[in-house]
Amino acid sequence: MTDPIRWGILATGGIAATFVTDLKFLPDAEVVAVGSRSDEAAEAFAGTHGIPRAYGSWQGLVDDPDVDVVYVATPHSAHVAATSTVLNAGKAALTEKPIALDLAGATTLVELSRVRQVFLMEAMWTRFIPAVRHALDLVRDGAIGRVTSVHSDFGFPAPDDPTHRLHAKALGGGATLDVGIYPVTIAHLFLGPPDEIRAWADLGPQETDRNTAMVFGYASGAVATLTCSLVGQTPTIAVISGSEGFIELPAKFFMTRQVILHRGDSVEVRDFPVDGTGYHLEAAEVHDCLRAGLVESPVMPHAETLSVLTTLDRVRAEIGVTY
Repeated sequence: MTDPIRWGILATGGIAATFVTDLKFLPDAEVVAVGSRSDEAAEAFAGTHGIPRAYGSWQGLVDDPDVDVVYVATPHSAHVAATSTVLNAGKAALTEKPIALDLAGATTLVELSRVRQVFLMEAMWTRFIPAVRHALDLVRDGAIGRVTSVHSDFGFPAPDDPTHRLHAKALGGGATLDVGIYPVTIAHLFLGPPDEIRAWADLGPQETDRNTAMVFGYASGAVATLTCSLVGQTPTIAVISGSEGFIELPAKFFMTRQVILHRGDSVEVRDFPVDGTGYHLEAAEVHDCLRAGLVESPVMPHAETLSVLTTLDRVRAEIGVTY
């Protein structure tokens, strides 16, 4: 199959705009339609990005016979409804992280994907960043020995407005779901799901977390210390330590272009340039999977999506955040 993969974009916010811009780095990607809950928003987005067709409803978008796959970029709280609409129309879906507010919602989508035999992937783009994949290769090759700890943070001062999507409970706001998922993903990548979880958070007026700390414990004796924040700027780095050295993923670790390997007095720095922001790398995986007739990605499988949501549910139980 050499024909272009034709994308539909569901939602018209900033992340959707970045995704469409990055798709230009894939010569076999074509954005053919955008859908929103209003004609005005869809038409404005289409005009800005040169997209041929605009729909004022999700259903209109997924009913377009020229759309092969839909990128779902709504707020978290709408992911399950939007993605269900896509899958029920028989269209493949790439849904922004977190794929759902909780494990139950994610399970619903995974089961629907499998029953309908339609491709579904969570858009955790960090897993496709070359520097992160190189760090994984280093660990698998024993470059730092046995992994003993992971330290990671992600924080920035968000708008001080309780109705902003980052804080609003109705939109799935809170530091843990929006940015905490990145440090948690790093912990999962290098240590797997934790056996024990402890967490503390400062909650805002909407009872969503705005400054959160997590400690994960593993039967191996390894630990992970993670923080996420919507009130303070943090280094936004990740460090994977082992019995024979450690690896640094510099800021911004979730999209880093560099890996620093420390072994004794030796320091090895390697650069991994990426065009644009890097969202096209996950889109390229979607292309490969669709051409292979797969229902899930071997790099970002359904089981890992469910595993991370399980961890996030446990963290939220510890800090008292419910949706």
